[in-house]
Amino acid sequence: MTAPRLPVTVIGGYLGAGKTTLVNNLLRGADGRRLAVLVNDFGAVPIDRDLIVASDGDTVELAGGCVCCNYGSDLMEALANLPARLPGIEGVVLEASGVALPGMVASAVTLLPVYRIDGVVVLADAGTVRERADDAYLGDTIRRQLEAADLVVLNRCDLVEETTREALAIWLSQEVPHARAVTAVRADITPDLVLGLRDAPADRPSSILRTPGAPDAAALYESVEVAVPVAVDAEALARRLTAPGLGLLRAKAIVEGADGRKTALHVVGGRYGIDPAPAGARTGRLVAIGLRGRLDVAALRSIVQN
Repeated sequence: MTAPRLPVTVIGGYLGAGKTTLVNNLLRGADGRRLAVLVNDFGAVPIDRDLIVASDGDTVELAGGCVCCNYGSDLMEALANLPARLPGIEGVVLEASGVALPGMVASAVTLLPVYRIDGVVVLADAGTVRERADDAYLGDTIRRQLEAADLVVLNRCDLVEETTREALAIWLSQEVPHARAVTAVRADITPDLVLGLRDAPADRPSSILRTPGAPDAAALYESVEVAVPVAVDAEALARRLTAPGLGLLRAKAIVEGADGRKTALHVVGGRYGIDPAPAGARTGRLVAIGLRGRLDVAALRSIVQN
Protein backbone atom coordinates (compact mmCIF):
# COMPACT_ATOMS: atom_id res chain seq x y z
CA MET A 1 0.00 0.00 0.00
CA THR A 2 1.38 3.41 -0.98
CA ALA A 3 2.00 5.80 1.91
CA PRO A 4 -0.06 9.01 1.79
CA ARG A 5 1.81 11.97 0.44
CA LEU A 6 2.97 14.59 2.94
CA PRO A 7 1.06 17.88 2.74
CA VAL A 8 3.16 20.99 2.10
CA THR A 9 1.95 24.52 2.83
CA VAL A 10 3.94 27.18 0.99
CA ILE A 11 4.12 30.58 2.71
CA GLY A 12 5.00 33.41 0.34
CA GLY A 13 4.86 37.16 0.16
CA TYR A 14 6.94 40.26 -0.23
CA LEU A 15 9.86 41.14 2.02
CA GLY A 16 8.58 42.21 5.42
CA ALA A 17 4.93 41.24 4.83
CA GLY A 18 4.86 39.07 7.96
CA LYS A 19 5.76 35.56 6.77
CA THR A 20 7.98 34.78 9.75
CA THR A 21 5.38 36.00 12.22
CA LEU A 22 2.78 33.76 10.58
CA VAL A 23 5.11 30.74 10.74
CA ASN A 24 5.74 31.34 14.44
CA ASN A 25 2.00 31.67 15.05
CA LEU A 26 1.40 28.37 13.22
CA LEU A 27 3.97 26.63 15.38
CA ARG A 28 2.49 28.10 18.52
CA GLY A 29 -0.95 26.82 17.54
CA ALA A 30 0.14 23.48 16.08
CA ASP A 31 -1.87 21.66 18.76
CA GLY A 32 0.13 18.45 18.66
CA ARG A 33 0.66 18.33 14.90
CA ARG A 34 4.26 17.40 14.11
CA LEU A 35 5.29 19.97 11.52
CA ALA A 36 8.60 20.42 9.77
CA VAL A 37 9.31 24.06 8.92
CA LEU A 38 11.80 24.75 6.15
CA VAL A 39 13.45 28.17 5.98
CA ASN A 40 16.29 29.32 3.80
CA ASP A 41 18.32 31.17 6.44
CA PHE A 42 18.11 30.80 10.22
CA GLY A 43 19.84 34.13 10.69
CA ALA A 44 17.34 35.92 8.48
CA VAL A 45 14.25 34.00 9.62
CA PRO A 46 14.39 33.56 13.39
CA ILE A 47 12.07 31.23 15.26
CA ASP A 48 10.58 32.69 18.43
CA ARG A 49 12.76 31.93 21.42
CA ASP A 50 10.00 30.38 23.53
CA LEU A 51 9.36 27.74 20.86
CA ILE A 52 12.93 26.40 20.76
CA VAL A 53 13.79 23.27 22.74
CA ALA A 54 17.24 22.52 21.30
CA SER A 55 19.49 23.52 18.40
CA ASP A 56 21.82 21.28 16.41
CA GLY A 57 23.56 22.67 13.34
CA ASP A 58 20.98 23.41 10.67
CA THR A 59 18.06 21.92 12.64
CA VAL A 60 16.14 23.41 15.55
CA GLU A 61 13.91 21.21 17.71
CA LEU A 62 10.72 23.01 18.63
CA ALA A 63 8.04 22.59 21.27
CA GLY A 64 5.28 20.08 20.50
CA GLY A 65 7.38 17.79 18.32
CA CYS A 66 7.90 20.29 15.50
CA VAL A 67 11.26 20.98 13.89
CA CYS A 68 12.78 23.77 11.82
CA CYS A 69 15.40 23.04 9.18
CA ASN A 70 17.61 25.32 7.14
CA TYR A 71 17.59 24.42 3.43
CA GLY A 72 20.09 27.03 2.28
CA SER A 73 20.25 27.15 -1.52
CA ASP A 74 19.12 23.56 -2.22
CA LEU A 75 15.44 23.23 -1.39
CA MET A 76 14.85 20.09 -3.47
CA GLU A 77 17.65 18.17 -1.79
CA ALA A 78 16.37 19.20 1.64
CA LEU A 79 12.85 18.06 0.75
CA ALA A 80 14.08 14.76 -0.71
CA ASN A 81 15.99 13.94 2.48
CA LEU A 82 13.36 15.17 4.92
CA PRO A 83 11.14 12.05 5.35
CA ALA A 84 14.11 9.80 6.18
CA ARG A 85 15.75 12.44 8.33
CA LEU A 86 12.60 13.26 10.29
CA PRO A 87 10.31 10.20 10.31
CA GLY A 88 6.87 10.76 11.73
CA ILE A 89 6.32 14.33 10.56
CA GLU A 90 2.72 15.06 9.57
CA GLY A 91 3.20 18.06 7.33
CA VAL A 92 5.67 20.63 6.00
CA VAL A 93 5.50 24.42 6.15
CA LEU A 94 7.85 25.96 3.61
CA GLU A 95 8.63 29.65 3.92
CA ALA A 96 9.72 31.01 0.56
CA SER A 97 12.03 34.01 0.36
CA GLY A 98 10.53 37.44 -0.14
CA VAL A 99 11.68 37.60 -3.77
CA ALA A 100 10.51 34.08 -4.68
CA LEU A 101 7.34 33.19 -6.57
CA PRO A 102 5.39 30.77 -4.35
CA GLY A 103 3.63 29.26 -7.35
CA MET A 104 6.94 28.16 -8.82
CA VAL A 105 8.05 26.82 -5.44
CA ALA A 106 4.83 24.81 -5.22
CA SER A 107 5.34 23.44 -8.73
CA ALA A 108 8.85 22.32 -7.80
CA VAL A 109 7.60 20.55 -4.66
CA THR A 110 5.12 18.49 -6.68
CA LEU A 111 8.00 16.99 -8.67
CA LEU A 112 8.79 14.88 -5.59
CA PRO A 113 6.19 12.08 -5.36
CA VAL A 114 6.29 11.96 -1.56
CA TYR A 115 4.65 15.41 -1.31
CA ARG A 116 1.43 17.15 -2.28
CA ILE A 117 0.60 20.86 -2.06
CA ASP A 118 -1.75 21.51 0.84
CA GLY A 119 -2.05 25.21 0.08
CA VAL A 120 -0.28 28.38 -0.98
CA VAL A 121 -0.62 31.26 1.48
CA VAL A 122 0.60 34.73 0.50
CA LEU A 123 1.10 37.56 2.99
CA ALA A 124 0.43 41.14 1.90
CA ASP A 125 1.07 44.29 3.91
CA ALA A 126 -2.17 46.30 3.96
CA GLY A 127 -0.25 49.56 4.05
CA THR A 128 1.98 48.96 1.04
CA VAL A 129 0.71 46.16 -1.20
CA ARG A 130 -1.15 48.30 -3.75
CA GLU A 131 1.71 50.76 -4.08
CA ARG A 132 4.22 47.97 -4.54
CA ALA A 133 1.98 46.08 -6.96
CA ASP A 134 2.05 49.20 -9.17
CA ASP A 135 5.79 49.77 -8.79
CA ALA A 136 7.71 49.54 -12.05
CA TYR A 137 10.39 47.36 -10.46
CA LEU A 138 8.43 45.32 -7.92
CA GLY A 139 4.94 45.10 -9.40
CA ASP A 140 5.41 42.01 -11.55
CA THR A 141 6.76 40.00 -8.61
CA ILE A 142 4.02 41.17 -6.23
CA ARG A 143 1.23 40.32 -8.65
CA ARG A 144 2.68 36.90 -9.44
CA GLN A 145 2.99 36.13 -5.76
CA LEU A 146 -0.67 37.02 -5.24
CA GLU A 147 -1.77 35.08 -8.31
CA ALA A 148 -0.41 31.84 -6.81
CA ALA A 149 -2.39 32.16 -3.57
CA ASP A 150 -5.14 29.93 -2.29
CA LEU A 151 -5.34 32.29 0.67
CA VAL A 152 -4.18 35.91 0.90
CA VAL A 153 -3.49 37.16 4.43
CA LEU A 154 -3.88 40.93 4.39
CA ASN A 155 -1.62 41.73 7.30
CA ARG A 156 -1.08 44.81 9.48
CA CYS A 157 -4.69 45.90 9.04
CA ASP A 158 -4.46 47.83 12.30
CA LEU A 159 -2.20 50.34 10.55
CA VAL A 160 -4.73 51.41 7.89
CA GLU A 161 -8.17 53.03 7.99
CA GLU A 162 -11.35 51.01 7.55
CA THR A 163 -12.03 52.64 4.19
CA THR A 164 -8.59 51.52 3.02
CA ARG A 165 -9.29 47.96 4.17
CA GLU A 166 -12.58 47.95 2.28
CA ALA A 167 -10.90 49.25 -0.87
CA LEU A 168 -8.18 46.60 -0.53
CA ALA A 169 -10.79 43.84 -0.25
CA ILE A 170 -12.36 44.99 -3.52
CA TRP A 171 -8.97 45.30 -5.20
CA LEU A 172 -7.93 41.80 -4.11
CA SER A 173 -11.21 40.30 -5.32
CA GLN A 174 -10.43 41.75 -8.74
CA GLU A 175 -6.72 40.86 -8.77
CA VAL A 176 -7.04 37.30 -7.43
CA PRO A 177 -10.71 36.26 -7.71
CA HIS A 178 -9.82 32.58 -7.18
CA ALA A 179 -8.26 33.17 -3.73
CA ARG A 180 -9.84 33.65 -0.34
CA ALA A 181 -8.64 36.66 1.63
CA VAL A 182 -8.54 37.26 5.38
CA THR A 183 -7.49 40.31 7.34
CA ALA A 184 -4.99 40.04 10.18
CA VAL A 185 -2.98 41.95 12.74
CA ARG A 186 0.53 40.60 13.36
CA ALA A 187 -0.35 37.63 11.10
CA ASP A 188 -2.48 36.25 13.93
CA ILE A 189 -4.94 33.84 12.30
CA THR A 190 -6.03 30.37 13.35
CA PRO A 191 -3.82 27.59 11.95
CA ASP A 192 -6.93 25.83 10.68
CA LEU A 193 -7.32 28.61 8.12
CA VAL A 194 -3.79 28.02 6.83
CA LEU A 195 -3.27 24.27 7.15
CA GLY A 196 -5.50 21.99 5.08
CA LEU A 197 -6.55 24.55 2.46
CA ARG A 198 -6.92 21.86 -0.18
CA ASP A 199 -8.89 18.73 0.61
CA ALA A 200 -7.11 16.81 -2.15
CA PRO A 201 -4.04 17.34 -4.32
CA ALA A 202 -6.15 18.09 -7.41
CA ASP A 203 -8.52 20.62 -5.84
CA ARG A 204 -7.03 23.36 -7.94
CA PRO A 205 -5.98 23.00 -11.60
CA SER A 206 -2.25 22.48 -11.80
CA SER A 207 -2.00 25.19 -14.46
CA ILE A 208 -2.55 27.77 -11.71
CA LEU A 209 0.70 26.62 -10.13
CA ARG A 210 2.70 26.94 -13.30
CA THR A 211 3.59 30.55 -12.74
CA PRO A 212 5.48 32.04 -15.70
CA GLY A 213 9.24 32.41 -15.34
CA ALA A 214 10.42 34.42 -12.40
CA PRO A 215 12.00 37.81 -12.96
CA ASP A 216 15.71 37.88 -12.30
CA ALA A 217 15.85 38.76 -8.60
CA ALA A 218 19.52 39.66 -8.93
CA ALA A 219 18.56 42.37 -11.42
CA LEU A 220 15.89 43.87 -9.16
CA TYR A 221 17.46 43.65 -5.71
CA GLU A 222 20.79 43.85 -4.03
CA SER A 223 21.64 42.28 -0.72
CA VAL A 224 24.45 43.63 1.42
CA GLU A 225 26.04 42.14 4.52
CA VAL A 226 27.60 44.58 6.96
CA ALA A 227 29.72 43.62 9.95
CA VAL A 228 28.15 44.78 13.21
CA PRO A 229 30.45 45.74 16.10
CA VAL A 230 29.81 44.45 19.61
CA ALA A 231 28.15 46.51 22.34
CA VAL A 232 25.49 47.90 20.00
CA ASP A 233 22.34 49.68 21.11
CA ALA A 234 19.90 47.62 19.01
CA GLU A 235 16.98 50.04 19.22
CA ALA A 236 19.07 53.07 18.34
CA LEU A 237 20.56 51.21 15.37
CA ALA A 238 17.14 50.06 14.17
CA ARG A 239 15.77 53.57 14.44
CA ARG A 240 18.63 54.97 12.33
CA LEU A 241 18.03 52.30 9.69
CA THR A 242 14.48 53.59 9.09
CA ALA A 243 15.84 56.80 7.54
CA PRO A 244 13.85 57.26 4.29
CA GLY A 245 16.83 58.32 2.18
CA LEU A 246 18.64 55.05 2.85
CA GLY A 247 16.60 53.09 0.31
CA LEU A 248 16.32 50.08 2.62
CA LEU A 249 13.46 47.60 2.11
CA ARG A 250 14.40 45.01 4.73
CA ALA A 251 17.15 44.51 7.30
CA LYS A 252 17.76 41.81 9.90
CA ALA A 253 20.55 41.22 12.36
CA ILE A 254 21.45 39.56 15.63
CA VAL A 255 23.40 42.07 17.71
CA GLU A 256 25.11 41.95 21.09
CA GLY A 257 24.56 44.80 23.52
CA ALA A 258 26.99 46.24 26.06
CA ASP A 259 25.51 43.88 28.67
CA GLY A 260 26.28 40.82 26.52
CA ARG A 261 22.63 40.14 25.67
CA LYS A 262 21.81 39.12 22.12
CA THR A 263 18.92 40.84 20.35
CA ALA A 264 17.17 40.25 17.03
CA LEU A 265 16.68 43.44 15.06
CA HIS A 266 14.16 43.71 12.21
CA VAL A 267 13.59 46.73 9.97
CA VAL A 268 10.88 46.95 7.29
CA GLY A 269 10.77 50.32 5.57
CA GLY A 270 9.92 52.91 8.21
CA ARG A 271 9.10 50.36 10.94
CA TYR A 272 11.34 48.31 13.18
CA GLY A 273 11.12 45.64 15.86
CA ILE A 274 13.41 44.42 18.62
CA ASP A 275 13.07 40.91 20.06
CA PRO A 276 15.15 38.48 22.15
CA ALA A 277 17.49 36.53 19.88
CA PRO A 278 16.85 32.80 19.26
CA ALA A 279 18.98 30.41 21.29
CA GLY A 280 22.39 29.84 19.70
CA ALA A 281 21.98 32.70 17.22
CA ARG A 282 25.20 34.08 15.79
CA THR A 283 25.94 37.78 16.05
CA GLY A 284 28.13 40.04 13.97
CA ARG A 285 26.37 40.66 10.67
CA LEU A 286 23.46 42.67 9.36
CA VAL A 287 21.74 41.60 6.14
CA ALA A 288 20.13 44.47 4.21
CA ILE A 289 18.03 44.29 1.06
CA GLY A 290 17.06 47.14 -1.24
CA LEU A 291 16.23 47.81 -4.86
CA ARG A 292 19.36 47.70 -6.98
CA GLY A 293 20.69 51.20 -7.51
CA ARG A 294 18.49 52.72 -4.78
CA LEU A 295 20.20 51.32 -1.69
CA ASP A 296 22.77 53.74 -0.27
CA VAL A 297 25.37 51.15 0.72
CA ALA A 298 27.94 53.69 1.92
CA ALA A 299 25.41 55.34 4.24
CA LEU A 300 24.27 51.93 5.45
CA ARG A 301 27.80 50.90 6.40
CA SER A 302 28.36 54.22 8.14
CA ILE A 303 25.17 53.84 10.19
CA VAL A 304 25.97 50.28 11.25
CA GLN A 305 29.66 50.62 11.97
CA ASN A 306 29.83 54.05 13.58
